[in-house]
Amino acid sequence: MDYNTLLDLSTDLGYELAMCGAETFRIEESISRILSAYGIQAEVFAIPNCLTVSIETADGKPMTRMRRIGYHGNDIDGVERLAGLSRKICSQKPDPVQAKIELEQLCRNKRIYPLPIYLLGSFLGAFGFAMVFGGSIIDGFCGGFCGLIVGLINHYMNRMMANQFFRTIAASFPMALVAYAMSAVGIADNPDMVTIGALMILVPGLLFTNAMRDIIFGDTNSGTNRIVQVLLIAAAIALGTAAAWNTATALWGTPVSGESNIGILASLIPCFIGCLGFCILFNIHGFGVGMCALGGVLTWLVYCLTIHFGCSDLTGYFWATLFSAAYSETMARIRKCPAIGYLVVAIFPLIPGAGVYYTMRYAVMGEMDMFASQGMHTAAIAGIMAVAILLVSTTVRIWTLWQRNKK
Repeated sequence: MDYNTLLDLSTDLGYELAMCGAETFRIEESISRILSAYGIQAEVFAIPNCLTVSIETADGKPMTRMRRIGYHGNDIDGVERLAGLSRKICSQKPDPVQAKIELEQLCRNKRIYPLPIYLLGSFLGAFGFAMVFGGSIIDGFCGGFCGLIVGLINHYMNRMMANQFFRTIAASFPMALVAYAMSAVGIADNPDMVTIGALMILVPGLLFTNAMRDIIFGDTNSGTNRIVQVLLIAAAIALGTAAAWNTATALWGTPVSGESNIGILASLIPCFIGCLGFCILFNIHGFGVGMCALGGVLTWLVYCLTIHFGCSDLTGYFWATLFSAAYSETMARIRKCPAIGYLVVAIFPLIPGAGVYYTMRYAVMGEMDMFASQGMHTAAIAGIMAVAILLVSTTVRIWTLWQRNKK
């Protein structure tokens, strides 16, 4: 048996999954199952920046591969295609050399949206969510323009391999300043909604979702690592927008927002548009784009209906997250692909980007009681969402294991 080729194959596939933004448990399980298909038991350890795979040959010789995982983006299409290749290898057990060639071909032929489409996704995401959170259609277009600013800065910062903390500050400051400037000259009615809509592009939705799923599956090291990254990015968003707020106040006076009001049905269309934009930003392709965006709309509808019938907002977040997790698990089994693509888009309308923004604003304005209250409320939203994901994921995992044992 060619242990070197098999070890290289499994480690390279796990590394590519990590570089696409896959969950820790998926990386470890994919490697273990590939090697197990060829009769090899492996010890796999993955954290967000390192992957280690160890096996023992038939004559007792230990072999280990270690890969350093560097900066990577959000590539849901890559996760789906690599997961498909992993299932194919496990079921067909092809020659390891041929399987390695297929992996190399898949990596060379990645589907990535060109820059104009990527910028369109930034525009649609910011346009849609600026209206979902209460802005007018003019605010939506202003948010879309600010989203283009974020998209351009992110694109060029990615090419320069800038760290995420600096990149977030560099994008949030000019975007928020332009939003406040639009309000000062009378273009935007609600600069808060314009800013929040564009900020949603910077909110680490995939990182947050993966952190919750890692903790659920017992990968506490990876989950804690990702949670720290989420908090650092939230701090960078706060720093950038706070600096823009102070600059705008010095130049044009304190920014003032109008009333925020939009009906349930009226918010569904911009929600769909915003989710379509994030499908592009997460590099989702094909039929999955429409189904992921539909999941986001249905999740938002569940949230709005629970609020409409008198539930508290935390209760609304719980039931809506529960629905989005169930929807993603159902679609994953129907289409035979990872649930993460559906979950990260379906859950996105619930990500507390507005909570981060208002927490920052109260801190800048010196209203420390409101700052503490809003900050704790935002943390409670994140916690209740994690509990809902935990319930669905654990239930599905238990049911899957029961079905496997039954067979």
